[in-house]
Amino acid sequence: MKVLHVITGLDMGGAEQQLRLLLRRLPAQCEVVTLTGPGPVAEGIEADGTPVTHLGMTGDRDLTVLPRLSALIRAGGYDLVHTHLYRACVYGRIAARMAGVRAVVATEHSLGDAVIEGRRLTRGVRALYRATERLGAATVAVSDTVAARLLRWGVPERRIHVVHSGIEAHRFGFDPAARALVRTRLGLPLDAFVVGGAGRLVPGKRFDVLVRAVTRLPGVHLLLAGEGPERETLRRTAEQFGSGDRIHLLGAVGDASGVSAAPPGAIGGAERVSASPPSAAPGCRTDIPGLLSALDVFVSPSPDEAFGLAVLEALASGLRVLYGSCPAVEDLPADQAPGARRCSPGVHELGTALRELRRDEPGRLPVPPVVRRYDIARSAEALMSVYEQAVATATPPRWRRIVPARPSTVVPLPDAPTPAPSPLSNR
Repeated sequence: MKVLHVITGLDMGGAEQQLRLLLRRLPAQCEVVTLTGPGPVAEGIEADGTPVTHLGMTGDRDLTVLPRLSALIRAGGYDLVHTHLYRACVYGRIAARMAGVRAVVATEHSLGDAVIEGRRLTRGVRALYRATERLGAATVAVSDTVAARLLRWGVPERRIHVVHSGIEAHRFGFDPAARALVRTRLGLPLDAFVVGGAGRLVPGKRFDVLVRAVTRLPGVHLLLAGEGPERETLRRTAEQFGSGDRIHLLGAVGDASGVSAAPPGAIGGAERVSASPPSAAPGCRTDIPGLLSALDVFVSPSPDEAFGLAVLEALASGLRVLYGSCPAVEDLPADQAPGARRCSPGVHELGTALRELRRDEPGRLPVPPVVRRYDIARSAEALMSVYEQAVATATPPRWRRIVPARPSTVVPLPDAPTPAPSPLSNR
């Protein structure tokens, strides 16, 4: 089976890293198209052996991408097109239909109750989504929570398939050596109580609440990994409360699948809000497993998530976790993730919860059952089943028999144009 993945961009986000992990395991011939800037994950995907094409889309309304994407799909002879993230889903479904490919699968990675990938769910956004969703064969929800949201939007249940996001749990195991190395490079006391967070620095993630909560806890340090428009605001907030030397903005951090070229535990580019950066090799950055090993507790304050990959990775490192929203945990019984606790996204409530965890000195916990449930190999296997069903049911018959005026004559006429069959089909 020949598959084209269409994604909005390939920066260091959860959906982008999830795509890279899946590409390593899907038993299909895959290629990738990114509408906007390729970003660091594109480099990793290409290093793994999967071609990436960049279309250079300049904005949400750059309609010139449609004919170019359609031509690319038609020329590639793909059996199936798989779209990821809102803009790619809208444009990708239309382009695939223009190219004659009806087997189109879309994954909803970031659909919340009030936002989708940070954009407000206005009537226009919903209407455009529903109109283009009808052009596809299947819509994949990364959690049961997202599936329920799609149903409320009016997406037919028969087209919704739940394929959970997944991780490589062994990459996140606690490493005492990495813990000491990361703390040393950052200039942190080895016995300090260290809180961590990771994600895009945008308002919806509510990292401002986490920063303000830590400023109220003397002696507590915060390691915050990620880039985004809120970085400067977070820096000023820490300075305002006189805690700049305890708030460490790490910038972009390599993922666990090897995007960063830095060795495990290496760190650099970190910024203490009101002090000079710690000495480290220029250009080096930590990876997520090294960062998690350096922490005592992980916080994900976002009140509206579609799955919660960051929480799952922290649990795989044996950390206690405070979260605002995490369907990966909330969709399961409580005994599947005993180290995870939902916390109100208020500064006072979060500060109180962190103070309690510090007092109790919990140390590392055993890896909970929830981590084994969300294995990336299982996710890839489930996704291939969706592919096979979509190809089998969404491709119209190549010919139809029409009986004209003279019953003795049977003339085959072509249906809507379809791409040439791939030599990899049905393997």
